Amino acid sequence: MRSNYCGELNESFVDQEVVLCGWVHRRRDHGGVIFLDVRDREGIAQVVYDPDTVESFAIAEGVRNEFVIKVTGIVRLRPEGTSNNDMTTGKIEVLGKQLEVLNAANTPPMQLDEHAEVGEEIRLRYRYIDLRRPEMAGRLRFRSKVSNTVRNFLDGHGFVDVETPLLTKATPEGARDYLVPSRTHPNKFFALPQSPQLFKQILMAAGMDRYYQIAKCFRDEDLRADRQPEFTQIDVETSFMDEEQIMAIMEEMICEVFKTHLDVELGKFPQMTHAEAMLRYGSDKPDLRIDLELVDIAELMKGVDFKVFSGPANDTESRVVALRVPQGASLSRKVIDSYTDFVAIYGAKGLAWVKVNDISAGLEGLQSPILKFMSAEVITALLETLKAQTGDIIFFGADKIKVVNEAIGALRIKVAEDMGQIKDIWAPLWVVDFPMFETASDGSLTSLHHPFTAPSCDAEQLAADPLAALSRAYDMVLNGTELGGGSIRINKPAMQQSVFKVLGIGEEEAEEKFGFLLGALSYGCPPHGGIAFGLDRLIMLMTGASSIRDVIAFPKTQSAACPLTDAPGAVSAKQLKELNIRLREQPKAE
Repeated sequence: MRSNYCGELNESFVDQEVVLCGWVHRRRDHGGVIFLDVRDREGIAQVVYDPDTVESFAIAEGVRNEFVIKVTGIVRLRPEGTSNNDMTTGKIEVLGKQLEVLNAANTPPMQLDEHAEVGEEIRLRYRYIDLRRPEMAGRLRFRSKVSNTVRNFLDGHGFVDVETPLLTKATPEGARDYLVPSRTHPNKFFALPQSPQLFKQILMAAGMDRYYQIAKCFRDEDLRADRQPEFTQIDVETSFMDEEQIMAIMEEMICEVFKTHLDVELGKFPQMTHAEAMLRYGSDKPDLRIDLELVDIAELMKGVDFKVFSGPANDTESRVVALRVPQGASLSRKVIDSYTDFVAIYGAKGLAWVKVNDISAGLEGLQSPILKFMSAEVITALLETLKAQTGDIIFFGADKIKVVNEAIGALRIKVAEDMGQIKDIWAPLWVVDFPMFETASDGSLTSLHHPFTAPSCDAEQLAADPLAALSRAYDMVLNGTELGGGSIRINKPAMQQSVFKVLGIGEEEAEEKFGFLLGALSYGCPPHGGIAFGLDRLIMLMTGASSIRDVIAFPKTQSAACPLTDAPGAVSAKQLKELNIRLREQPKAE
């Protein structure tokens, strides 16, 4: 039907007849000459109709935005002085000879060139229109190309693409499962996979050696800008490789993706232990584009009269830290108060601060309501420890370790954003040596990654002091975002049972939930490990999108709903009866 795409036309097509098919992006009537900007997936071409082509001119008068049309015309150079350097086709136009309306369109609910004013709910409800925007279409095509590069890389390194089931068994991986009732097995349920974790481990036991899959995964959890109930991950597993080898090949893959599609050289990724990342940045995914760091000052504060500081300083489960911000003394009291409200989101009870207005003036050059609670010696030692300079502001965090890390770690990023102190670079790293376990709110132990991650110690050491045990896990972090996480897996049933025991999973429960995995491990499962990258997050970072919803064709809203299809929806009484499900009546709103 078409001879060319709109966006591929240039000066080399001058005097050629072309047939274009696409949508009317914009229509302009300039005193008897009608201009149609025709858009397809490759770009926009300007088509001109004059009254000499009577029939086509009459049709052009009647078309409107988003009409689907077929254009036949001759390519020519635009008149001198009318070129548009912002368009790839800006030096040529098509003199229209014929025009056919393939499908008329209702007035669209949004202008495709004025989308910034349109709310996300409208964009998602009319996603088929939203995706016509060059920006959105470009992101999906970019995603396709990145996926292709990943596949080619993994294929070239001996990895085999294997599909794993979407109907499986519920496994503990840190979020709620989406459950699927079984009609043929009354009162039993499948679960949609949070990841292909167990299946890819079983593929290693089966001798597949190197596996990958660009896999759909499902997690029924509260959403954020970088989370979706269904998401896509680049899933990789390999046998007979240790963590350094796995990290090396995955680093090579990500570097190839960035070089191919952004012409960016990421260079060698530094490694940082989890303990160091938490100590210096309060986060296990530190943004290394920001120079600001948390500094422990507990030793200085143990004897001060200010119990807000001395209490946590003398508590082994708490932290006292300082965050020095260059040029921060210029911050107004209103901004500082807003930061106090900000850290409260993370459980902080307040935000102490000191402005260094003149370092050469000693105590007289400082400004803060907390200075009266500290001796001159402590204040001097504090300034020396932090290498404070004139114009700095120092923020403090003093509370339980988790609260301080989350609150001041988040404040570090927010202050840097507000003050323009984030470098315009790509800053990747590996975070390694994660703890095996963390303590839940009820005092029980949970896996920091998942219960199939291998510990760095033996089973006896693990049982003796599980909170001291480190895992053979590794996360790839880029600009403060976790791109992917992986680990060496447990490949022996005795060690897997030991980890289950620490987690309070007895032999009977372990056999019921994971008997198939334990069986696979007991028949000669090789040492193996892997990693999974969030493809949506990767594309979001590479395209500069503010949300992964802008790099997914048909995403869900913050409430995990689909405005386009109005899902989730009700089902018939007959379907419920077949599934042996009875709905509980919801309480009516007052």
